[in-house]
Amino acid sequence: MTNSIHEIRDADCIFITGSNTTEAHPVLSYEVIRAVKKGATLIVLDPRRIPIVKHATLHLQPKPGADIYLFLAMAHIIIRDGFLDEPFISQRTEDFALFEQSVKAMTPERAALETGIPAKQIEQAARLYAMGQRSFGSSIYEDSQTAPYRGHSTILYAMGITQRSNGTDLVHMLANLAMLGGHLGKPSTGVNPLRGQSNVQGACDLGGLPNVLPGYQPVTDAAKRKTVAEKWGLTDLPAQLGLTVVELTQAAETGQVKALWVMGENPMLSDPDVTHVESALRNLDFLVVQDIFLNETAQLAHVVLPAAASLEKDGSFTNTERRIQLLQPVVKPPGEALPDWQIIGAIAPKVEARLGHDRPDGYWDYGSSAQIMTEIAEVTPIYGGVSYERLVGQGLVWPCPTPDHLGTPILHVGQFSRGLGRFYPVELHLPAEQPDEEYPLILTTGRVLYHYHTGTMTRRSDGLDWIAPRGYVEVNPVDAEQIGLQDAGQVWIVSRRGKVRTQARVSDKVAAGVVFLSFHWKEAPANRLTQDFALDPIAKIPEYKACAVRLESTKRKGKKIKNSGAG
Repeated sequence: MTNSIHEIRDADCIFITGSNTTEAHPVLSYEVIRAVKKGATLIVLDPRRIPIVKHATLHLQPKPGADIYLFLAMAHIIIRDGFLDEPFISQRTEDFALFEQSVKAMTPERAALETGIPAKQIEQAARLYAMGQRSFGSSIYEDSQTAPYRGHSTILYAMGITQRSNGTDLVHMLANLAMLGGHLGKPSTGVNPLRGQSNVQGACDLGGLPNVLPGYQPVTDAAKRKTVAEKWGLTDLPAQLGLTVVELTQAAETGQVKALWVMGENPMLSDPDVTHVESALRNLDFLVVQDIFLNETAQLAHVVLPAAASLEKDGSFTNTERRIQLLQPVVKPPGEALPDWQIIGAIAPKVEARLGHDRPDGYWDYGSSAQIMTEIAEVTPIYGGVSYERLVGQGLVWPCPTPDHLGTPILHVGQFSRGLGRFYPVELHLPAEQPDEEYPLILTTGRVLYHYHTGTMTRRSDGLDWIAPRGYVEVNPVDAEQIGLQDAGQVWIVSRRGKVRTQARVSDKVAAGVVFLSFHWKEAPANRLTQDFALDPIAKIPEYKACAVRLESTKRKGKKIKNSGAG
């Protein structure tokens, strides 16, 4: 996030897209609701009628995958109607003229045809966001001597934006909209991704990506690579980019990757086209899974290493607002379970010896996680001023480059990290798999409030499992009627990759032509249906949020649903 969570409560306008905020981020969503109760305008862009919609000033309900048209049209309107922040654009950005030309043809009328959202609503959303207009009340930032007043607008987004074959372009467009309105580098503004798992931000910060070293230092930068290597007792590090998750699976299937070590992840439910994933994992010479429970992936492993859970270990987590927080144990790990760093520290020297690496004796003999944090500060510039002692209490928000630095709650104040903010023209790009005669519906996937990710932890909770014991698919009444499907009835969902059977919830939460299935349940794995052939060309993320399916009644053999207009 460019800004802090608590700033949301003081925003004048909140634009949520690609985020089922109340169910996927329930604690953070309270800040949104608090802001609305104080008078903030809330715009929600989502193909489903998600719970946060009941608090919204405006719900924009596009066809899945068509939101790129809306973003381009909003930019067109902001420029056409003079809602843009001209001083901000002229002083702090570049390539505006090129971007302006790229959106000239995307009128709200054209976007309405492509998205199914009325042109008037698109114009209203553009004005409300760009100008930061409130529903009622006065902004805490308002200066009565400034006219007309431009309020503070913030964008919240999640994996409904990024888990797409054009996810990078969509994020670029959100940044473009923020720069058009001057909504960056100020309180209660920004472009704010809501992270989907507890420490995914920290994992990325410390190099858990195939193209960067700790602190997002490119592996292709020879000077940075050498500096980190020397800190680690090596002469250099590999310069070539590694493989992303889907690329790893594909490489395992072809035999390019022989062994895999999976930690705290469950690709047998979370990765796209799990039939393909299973084939790839079974083709490995050696699979190690390190986890707290024997999940679906661990059941295929040659070796399972028992890890300590979050309340059983110390260390730090970095949350979605870049806040590094101290983690302290509450209970002891059961049995032979150990914290991850102790497991790795015991195995790594043996692996390195087999690979012929020559490290100083005792390199892996960490005495504590505090000692690891010291090393992190040495090799990670954005964590350079972080230590265990400084994390006591509220923690620190990176960048925190030096021991006397207080942290950076708001990014890009006064200047962007690259100097000038760049406007990115983007091309129209729809989901790779579109509805057709054989598969006439669009499947979109996501989460429900009571379960987390693949259910490895939450489905072992009796209380949560009692509230939400089984999966279901949301189906519009129009589509249900075509195959005689009743609410709570059983239905097959079929894609080009497989089929799953689950319970139907007939509801207008989804539009005709759209079905929704959460991915928590192994009994009805949504990712048996999703595809892994269309990746974002930059981020290499698969397209979980849109694939073509059909519904088949379990009672009427061979009865298929006809196209109801989603395409």
